[in-house]
Amino acid sequence: MPQQLPQTRLSWSRIARRIRVPLGFLLAAIYIWRSRPTWASLALGVAIAAAGVVVRALASGHVDKNQQLATSGPYAYVRNPLYLGSIIIGVGFVIAARDIAIAIAVVVLFALIYVPVIRAEEAFLRSEFPQYHDYARAVPRFVPRTLRMRRMTEGFSRELYIKHREYNALVGAAALVAALVVKVLWFPG
Repeated sequence: MPQQLPQTRLSWSRIARRIRVPLGFLLAAIYIWRSRPTWASLALGVAIAAAGVVVRALASGHVDKNQQLATSGPYAYVRNPLYLGSIIIGVGFVIAARDIAIAIAVVVLFALIYVPVIRAEEAFLRSEFPQYHDYARAVPRFVPRTLRMRRMTEGFSRELYIKHREYNALVGAAALVAALVVKVLWFPG
C-alpha cells in the first residue's frame, strides 16, 4: 500500500506548487537587482545553466504526465530530471550572480518549495503506477550512478516538449542572461 503523506505536507505541497512560478518571478527581479556578474562569472554560469536547460528539455520530451511512468531518456538515470535540470540552472545563475544572498535564497526556495512538491509527486506516482516502487529502488532521485548517459535522446518527443511548453525555460534563461549582460556592460561592479 502506498505511503500517504501527512495532510499538512500535502496542503503545503499544493500551496508550494501554486506559488513556485510567481515566487520564481519575484526571485528573478531580486536576482537582477542584486547580481554582480563579471564576464568570467557570466561565461561559467551560463555554460552550467545551459546544461540544465538541456536536461529539462530532454526530460520534457520523455514524460507524458499522468498517462504513463516515464523511464526513458533522462528518467532512466534519475527520477527527477526536470528538477535536476532546474537545480543545475539555479547553480549556473548563482555562479553568474556572484552574490551570497542569492545563493541562500535559491537554496531556501528549493528546500521550501520544491522538496514538498517532489515528495507529493512521488506519492502520486506510487499510487498511480504500481511499477514506481521498483523504479524508485533502481533509479536514484537526483544523482545519476553513471555519467555515461548514452540513451538520453532515444525516444525524445518534440511534441511532448512543445505540449509541456518547456521552451519557456529556454526563453526565461535567455532573458536572465540578457539582463546580466546589460548589468556587465552598463552597471559593472
